[in-house]
Order: sequence, then structure tokens, then C-alpha cells
Amino acid sequence: MNDRSFSTAGHAAPRMPFRLAASAGLLITAVALLAGCASLAPPDSRLPQTPVPPAWSAQTPAGAPATSLAQWWQRFNDPQLTQLVTQALQANTSLRSAQAALQQARAQVDLQAAGLLPGVGASASAQRSRASNSTGNSFQAGFDASWEPDVFGRLRSGLNASEADALAAEASLADVQVSLAAETAVNYVQLRGLQQRLAIARSNLASQQETLQITLWRLQAGLTTSLVAEQARAAAEQTAAQIPALESSLAQSRHSLAVLTGQAPLALDALLADAAAVPQPAQDLALAIPAETLRQRPDVRASEQRIAAALARVLQADAARYPGFGISGNLGLRALTLGALSNGSSVASALVASVSMPVFDGGAARAQVRVQEAALAQARVAYEAAVLTALKDVEDALVALRGDRERLVRLQAAADAAGNADLLARQRYSSGLIDFQSVLETQRMLLSTQDSVAATVASVSTDHVRLYKALGGGWQ
Repeated sequence: MNDRSFSTAGHAAPRMPFRLAASAGLLITAVALLAGCASLAPPDSRLPQTPVPPAWSAQTPAGAPATSLAQWWQRFNDPQLTQLVTQALQANTSLRSAQAALQQARAQVDLQAAGLLPGVGASASAQRSRASNSTGNSFQAGFDASWEPDVFGRLRSGLNASEADALAAEASLADVQVSLAAETAVNYVQLRGLQQRLAIARSNLASQQETLQITLWRLQAGLTTSLVAEQARAAAEQTAAQIPALESSLAQSRHSLAVLTGQAPLALDALLADAAAVPQPAQDLALAIPAETLRQRPDVRASEQRIAAALARVLQADAARYPGFGISGNLGLRALTLGALSNGSSVASALVASVSMPVFDGGAARAQVRVQEAALAQARVAYEAAVLTALKDVEDALVALRGDRERLVRLQAAADAAGNADLLARQRYSSGLIDFQSVLETQRMLLSTQDSVAATVASVSTDHVRLYKALGGGWQ
């Protein structure tokens, strides 16, 4: 790229010569005229149109205000869950990384803002030179100043892009908080559900071992066959085999919670060793309308700010195709001795005004505009995807919650019936009224239904967590 420029400079005593003032005035006049002629048409700044429904598939009581979900984990009324989520939001490594990214983005805003202001510097030098048989000294001290008038808005557009990037980084930090709180709660709910399932497996194993002992006594008395005894043993061993798998899953859940809270994997083993019930949330959740939910979702907000940043960069690239202006000057003292620096005759000043404009760049400037326009188009598509994903997340969570609630009601009824059937089967088998196959079937059914109930109870709580996350809860 070739540039054409003009400059004026002069040296005099403290008062600026008339020709320098005139040159500066001419430059300012030219700047004003060019600014008046500049017409950079901004791209369309409106957000993409997306199909947002007026309401969710789940009905909210008429007139009920939307439930605040900033700290939704407190709705579970489980102090240990609240403690773990609070610790995760303070010490998690992903969260700290997002906080550092936000600090970097804010520092970049300050850097861009500094470019709009004049720069002033100070300098001093001392020189001793020798030529043939003579030596000489030179001393100099002064101030330098420079400023680039932002006629076509290139620097301002860069600042706007950095500010939008900082807002996007802030929203990304909130998104990390939302995801982290939900992940911590899901792991905690799953851990409590595994503890319940482990207790059920151990209880059923004890019942099956008792049945096995009765079968062995009947075998010794000649009242049954070895086949029945081996069937009883197989059933007990099959249930016993589930216990190590559940214990392994429990340990892994504890490890995940420890790492999520910024600790070593074994740090929570003692705290979470005792079994407890699966936490259940309050049932009075009132949903906000979809449009308000989209404003609450930090990932949607981040996508919106990325559109603003991309829009500013289009304007910045377009403004780079127009002339650039600069004003610089210095005021200082020059003398052959240190003592002479205080003499008024040693004052020197200079003023330089310049303008530069591209003459030929092979189309690079226009290509850069097209690059930024393509990036803007990508940001718009990403925003549409974020909105559609947000709507899908909420509806998926509502469907899963509704289905698991209905399933739990059926499973609890099945578990009650299976418990009664198991009691009757063992009594009748002890009396010799039924064969052992009926006992085996009822015991398998009891274990299966009780395990399903415990798993579904955890699923209902997990569905609530995912719904809170989908609604954008977990930050403020």
C-alpha cells in the first residue's frame, strides 16, 4: 500500500510561529470537511428474527409472578447441596478461567479507549562527541505529543467492538456459573440416588440370603432338590454382583463433586459417606414467558453481544479504507551545556500535521470488509441457533419432568404390589404351598421395581435441575 502525506514543522522560541498555527488550522479545517463528506452506511443492526412461542407447553398459574431462579438450589432445602454449589462457584477451575477471560476483555476495552486520547511523553538525552582535536557536548530535554483524530470512526468502532466483547465475556462467565451449578446439583442428586439404590440392593440381598438358607435347610430335610438350592444361590449372587458396581459409581460421583468444588478427588469421601435421601425441590415453580427466559439465558446474551462486536468490526474495516490524520508536536530545551538549558534561547518546538490515504492495495481493504461481513453473518446464525437451542432445552426439560412424574407414580404402585407379593410368596413357600420359582420371580420383581423407584426419584430431581438450567437460573 502506498501513502501520500504532507507535514509542516518549525522551530522557534516559546511562542508558536504563525505559519505553524495556520498549518494546524488548515488541517483541522480539512478534517472537518472530510468528516462532513463521509457517509459510512452502517449494516443492519437488528437482531435476527426467530420463532419465539408466546407460552410454554407447561401451564403456569394465571397471574403468578415468575419464580426467581438466581439461587434455585436453595429450593431443594438441602444444606449440603447448597454448600457444595456455593463452594463450586467460588473455587472451580473453569469458573476461574472464565473470570480471567473477562478481566482480559475489560483490559482490552481500556487499551482501545486509550487510543482515542492524545499521547504525551517526556525524554532527555546527553551527548558527548569528538572530532579530530575538538570535543563537544549536547543536552536535550522535552515533551512529545501525538494525536490521531478519529474522523471516520475507525478507533471508535474498535472500542465498540471491545466493549461488546467484554459484555460477551461477562455473559460467558454467567453461562459457566449456570452450567457449573447445574452439574454440581446433578452429581449430588445422582450420588444420593445411588446411595438409595445401594441400600435397596443390600436389603434385597439379605432377603435372598435368608431364602437361600431356608432352601438349604429344606434340602437337608429332603423337602426340595439341589436344583432349587442352586437357583436360590444364583439369585443371591446375581444381586450381590450389583453392589460393587453401585459402590464404584458412588465413588466416581464423590470424585466428580470434589473436582467440581476445586478439591482433590478424595476430599469429600468423609463428608458424603453417610447415606441421605434424594433432595426434592419445591413444587411451586412459576415459569417466565419464553421471551423473558431468552433474556435470562446468558448464552443468548453472549450471542447477542457477539453480533454487536462483529457489527462494530465491519464499520472498523470500512473506515480503514478512508484517509487517516495525525497531529504531533514537541516542545523542549536544547543546549551545549547544562546551565544553558535554563536560558530562554534554548527552547525548541515543532508541530507536524499529516494525512495518509491508501492509493493501491490490491483490494485488500475491501476484502477485509467482506471478511468482517462474513463474520457478522456467522454471528447472526449463531444467535438464531442459541435461541432455538434455548427453547428446545426448556421444552425437553418440561417433557422429561412430566414423564418421570407419571412414571414414578406407576412405579411406586408397582413396588408396593411387589412387596406384598414377595411377603406372600415367602410365607407360602415356607408352608410348601408354592414352588420356589414363584419366590424367585417375586424377589426379582421386588428388586427391580424398588431400584426403578429410587432411580426415578433421582431422575425427577435431576429434571428439575435441568429445567432450572434451561430457564437460565444460577446467576444474577
